[in-house]
Amino acid sequence: MTPITRRAALATGLALTTALTAAPLFAQNRPVLRLSSVVSNNDIRAEAFAAISEAVAAEFDLQVFNGATLVSQGTELIALQRGNLEIGLVAPQTIAEQVPEWSIVTSAYLFNDVDHLQRTFDSDVGEQLLALTEGIGIHVLAPVYFGTRQVNLKPEIEVQTPADLNGLTLRMPGGDAWQFLGSAIGANPTPLAYAEVYTALQTGAIDGQDNPLPNDYNMRFYEVTSQIVMTGHLIGFDVLAVANDVWNGMTPEQQQLLQSAVDTAIAESTERHLAREAELVQFFQDQGLRVYEPDRAAFREYAQARYLESEFAASWPEGMLEAINALAE
Repeated sequence: MTPITRRAALATGLALTTALTAAPLFAQNRPVLRLSSVVSNNDIRAEAFAAISEAVAAEFDLQVFNGATLVSQGTELIALQRGNLEIGLVAPQTIAEQVPEWSIVTSAYLFNDVDHLQRTFDSDVGEQLLALTEGIGIHVLAPVYFGTRQVNLKPEIEVQTPADLNGLTLRMPGGDAWQFLGSAIGANPTPLAYAEVYTALQTGAIDGQDNPLPNDYNMRFYEVTSQIVMTGHLIGFDVLAVANDVWNGMTPEQQQLLQSAVDTAIAESTERHLAREAELVQFFQDQGLRVYEPDRAAFREYAQARYLESEFAASWPEGMLEAINALAE
């Protein structure tokens, strides 16, 4: 996995321009940068954030607050905009609430895999998306992969196409974008708190749920389900972002140091997530679950058609979907 070097180069160029027009905000020694995330302290991403903190220690006192202990989940973007936070892990769904064009990256089957995700952010399309976030006061350092969402079901049925999920109640996170995602893969979505999913599966209140495989393991959903359908319908990622005022206040050398540290740590984090997902397939099979891949082409065709007919697609920049599709290998 290679770091997103094109964006890093562009960032450095921007930094040089900024340096000519504004005095550095961080003229003092080791300014404090607070990083807020919702991940647990034993999460792979938490280790990546710790590595970033260590790598920039000569220039910054980067303090990491995981588990939403500093900023509540879903409010990271507002905190960055208000100057109450320097760096945050922000969900693309949250960005889409202020930048509707970003709803395209929350749609089902947009990215084939994490490589496709990274190629997109390192392309002209990525530059366009990142320019939009600059307009709302944040500078995106990197997309942070955390797993591919798969369908985990209790009923012992065969799922090959979206039609096979028709009538099944699938727990999805709350919010219009998430609920639409569930319907776009053929299911009957219902919102439910994450902590309540295990019991709902156990009692049959819901037929299934969707999550990356590490989440299924951590929440022990395999104890109350019969199968995992490897739909791969959403490449899960958040973005690590820094407030514009903070970023523009850094020297070019400080910007380059931070970007390099992020690129290195997130690339390693991504590789570890992919390895963990591969290991868990065998684990779930050993637990007696059936794990198999359906007709993904049928799912992709159905989902993209649903999105193109929806209100979400009305905000997508013209030609962006085709440009992203063309970056798939």
